[in-house]
Amino acid sequence: MACHVSIFALIMSTLSNRIENLSESATIKMAKMGRELAAKGVDVISLSLGETDFFTPDFVKEAAKQAIDQNYSYYTPVPGYPELRKAIAAKLKRENNLDYDFDQIVVSTGAKQSLANAILCLVNPGDEVIIPTPYWVSYSELVKLAEGESVFINTSLESDFKITAEELEAAITPKTKLFMFSSPNNPTGSVYTREELASLVKVFEKHPDIYIISDEIYEHINFLNDHESIAQFPSVKDRVIIINGLSKAYAMTGWRIGYSASSKAIASACDKLQSQITSGTCSITQRAGIAAYEGGLETINEMKTVFKERRDLVFGLLKEIPGLKVNLPGGAFYFFPEVSSFFGKTTPAGEVIKNAEDLSLYLLNTGHVATVSGDSFGDPNSIRISYAAANVKLIEAMKRIKDALGALK
Repeated sequence: MACHVSIFALIMSTLSNRIENLSESATIKMAKMGRELAAKGVDVISLSLGETDFFTPDFVKEAAKQAIDQNYSYYTPVPGYPELRKAIAAKLKRENNLDYDFDQIVVSTGAKQSLANAILCLVNPGDEVIIPTPYWVSYSELVKLAEGESVFINTSLESDFKITAEELEAAITPKTKLFMFSSPNNPTGSVYTREELASLVKVFEKHPDIYIISDEIYEHINFLNDHESIAQFPSVKDRVIIINGLSKAYAMTGWRIGYSASSKAIASACDKLQSQITSGTCSITQRAGIAAYEGGLETINEMKTVFKERRDLVFGLLKEIPGLKVNLPGGAFYFFPEVSSFFGKTTPAGEVIKNAEDLSLYLLNTGHVATVSGDSFGDPNSIRISYAAANVKLIEAMKRIKDALGALK
């Protein structure tokens, strides 16, 4: 055992600073802990992962089966099959009124890789990347990998977790290279309106050297109105990198397919980078993706209707829990309640809840509901609750959370 420990310590001491400085994904970590507890026979309700409980539509699965039978088993072009990239470009025109040629589309192994491609292609050591908080957990870590510096603009529940043009302007310095945000937002569900985006664009017009990553993966889970992309504004479109994919809209998280849409120069750079890391993503997944984008929005709209019903259900239940502060999200499938009123309280076992991470662990181990601490999203006073689960589970989960929080003294 001692020999094993010493070898492990030796290996750890030789790892790169890059990996040593990188944090584990908080969402994946909490999901893992929930699975480990469930493996011991505990009835855990997992509301931690950003994953729908719907199945991939049958017509998409059929296309994948046909692709296997038709022997789509060879290497694919690095940026994706031309047919898929043309289908994505057609989607962007049809649904978003955005004009992109197919060679401005780069298909990757999930939207996370698309984000990584864009960040690594744009950010040099010391460059600043402005990120409104709360943000998806991987944003700041990917900036760290690129040796850039994250500059955070803190928002609050009172501002619906959105920034103003004045706050954006104040965060810009001569070192600013990139602005990165999502709408609908993960983890808050907040959605930027066209007017709000237009006010940000006026700031970017004064700073022509700043690029914009617009994460639109939750585009279709929008309960307010039609999705608004910042790429619709001609003055900044060539500096915008849209990140999107099939995982949320078509319930295809495990298929691992995402894409970026950008200027030809940035698309070419992402293609070059990807050629040295993964090459083209799975051939079968790409053929299924073509079917998805050519198959219409019927299944998406059905799913969105269900998510809106769940949102309203959970909102009503969360409002009944004393001490929680919560707003009504406009999209995605998350709540991000403020929980600082529970800090300093004591559990029935005599442990003090010092922060949101302690609270999430308490809810998991005592309430048997997996949530995610807000620390990793840039807000240490909140937790993320996914409502991508059946109503019966959501009702039971909210009861468990209410009981567990009510037991704190």
